[in-house]
Parts: sequence; structure tokens; C-alpha cells
Amino acid sequence: MSKNIVIVGAGIGGGSTVARTLSTKLPSAKITLINPRPYAISLPTLPRMTVSDGNDLFNTALIPFDKLFTKPNGTFVEGVVESIQANKEGGSVVLADGQQFPYDVLVLAPGSHWEGPVEFPIDSTAVPAFLAEQRAQFKKAQKIVLVGGGAVGEKEVTIVHGDTGIMNSTYPAGFRKGLTKSLEARGINVLLGDYVDEIPAPGPTTVKTRKGSVLDADLVVATRGPRPRTEFVAKSLGAATLDERNQIKKQVMKAGAHAAIVSANIIAYLSKRPLKPYKGSFEIIVVTNGKGGGQGYLGFLWGITLGDWFARLVKAKTLLVPMSRGFMGY
Repeated sequence: MSKNIVIVGAGIGGGSTVARTLSTKLPSAKITLINPRPYAISLPTLPRMTVSDGNDLFNTALIPFDKLFTKPNGTFVEGVVESIQANKEGGSVVLADGQQFPYDVLVLAPGSHWEGPVEFPIDSTAVPAFLAEQRAQFKKAQKIVLVGGGAVGEKEVTIVHGDTGIMNSTYPAGFRKGLTKSLEARGINVLLGDYVDEIPAPGPTTVKTRKGSVLDADLVVATRGPRPRTEFVAKSLGAATLDERNQIKKQVMKAGAHAAIVSANIIAYLSKRPLKPYKGSFEIIVVTNGKGGGQGYLGFLWGITLGDWFARLVKAKTLLVPMSRGFMGY
């Protein structure tokens, strides 16, 4: 009997990669991929896309699902999940418009809520106007305060970051100091160990930090990172399904690197074979600093830090768009 697999969230390297893998390896299954927008967004492009229109990212980094499934066993559904009705044998996913999709296996990869210029509207028809508005604000502003880090152009830019170094303590001090120096070398002011508690409305303003620094700004941008989009999970399955950061327990995903273990365990589960535990992976990150530089960190051996040439080669020029499109079948 054909099994129903429902995947909530279609992030590149996450839900979309699981959907594509299962489409290939489980041709008899019925796979339903649910996402609020009719395309997946290549997230590394968002800061540059919202700051400038001097690229074609709007045309290349918003990738539709028409080539995602490798077999005729997959369906994409545009919608917002309202709740989950679970039972011992499976359950159903209920959308905000009332549609229901039964599942034998449910994959939760709902993504995150973002702040400021990278929080795209759920209504995809509103995205072009939203982007135009963000770009106009950045173009007009001469003094920009970034609360948490972000993308820059030829402006007076100040980054206010609450930790003792750029990024967080997941990464070694040397890597974080190197990032700070590379930002300062471009004329960016970096204010560490301080906070901006409230993000003011767009327009000229004066920002006072928690420690009393006063910053003149034409534009204050929240770049504090996302929070999990898991409200419907807690409401339906209980708060115990989430950890202290409202992330889904047992999800154990670090983007595409873990889609393989998720897909393999779904296949094993449906075949009544033992599941393989997730054993973790080393840290890896590439932070861009404009189109020509940045730093990378590989958390194996002694911990390897790589400079501008590596960031430029791997990410800074293309922002991983060709790789993202490859994940989606393009």
C-alpha cells in the first residue's frame, strides 16, 4: 500500500532536499510538500538582494518547485500549516484554508521567522513591492545601524553586537577576531558587548544603546537572526516537542548535510528496518564581507580558519545560488 509522506517547509537543503531524495528512492510513496510561498529562497542571498538591485538574485534565488520531484509521486501545495492532528498510526496536517493532508510519516522543517528587511511577506505577490521598499531605504540612508551584524555598501555602518565578538562562542576566538578586523578594515564600526533593545521605525533617528552609547542613524536594521517558525507544532503536539529555544526536538538538521540521514531513516522506518542515530557533524561556516572577501571556519582537526580567497571562491561571488538551484533540480 502506498504511504503518505507530508513535508512541512521547503527550505533548500532541508525540506526540499528530503522531498527530492524520497521522490527518487520511494517511487511508490505519495509525497506532499507544503510551503507558504510557491518557491524556495536561497537564504544566503537575502542581505544582498534586499540592499541592492545591482544583481539578478530576484530571478535566480527564488526557485520554484516545478523541477524538484524526480518521479510523478510528488505534489507541491502552497499553504500555511495551522495545526497537526496526530494519532498512533499517523495523522493529518491542517492548513489555514481548511485543507487536510493525511500522513503516515510527517517531516517538520518549517523554517524561521526573520526580522526587518529579510522577513519576506508570506503573500508572494507582495514580495516585489517589499523588495523595492527595502532597497529604497538602504539607498537613501547614509548612517546605518545593524543590530546583530549584516550586509553593507558604501555607507557609514555601525554593527551593535551583544557578545564579546562577532558571531557567537560556537566559533573560536581567533576566527571571531579575524571577522571583526576584516569588517573594521572596510570602515565599519563594530560595537561589541552592547545592545539595542528596541528597533525604531524607518527614518532618521538617534539610537541609545543599553550601555549609553548614542548613535545617529538614518536606518536601524534588525539583524539578530531568526526564531523558529514552530508555533503550530507546540499548539498541536505540546510544548514538550520543542527545546528551550523553541526548536523541534530530534530534528537534528544542519541544512542539506542532514537531509540524507532524515531520508534514510524514513525509508528504513517504512521498510521496518532499524533507524540510524544522528551522530553530529563538525561546525562549518563561511561569512562573506562584500563580493570579494570574508572568512571561513572548518571545525575539524585543530579548527581551520580561511580568509578572503576562500570566502570569495566558495560563497562571496555567487552566494551559493548555483548550488541551491542544483538542489532544486535546475
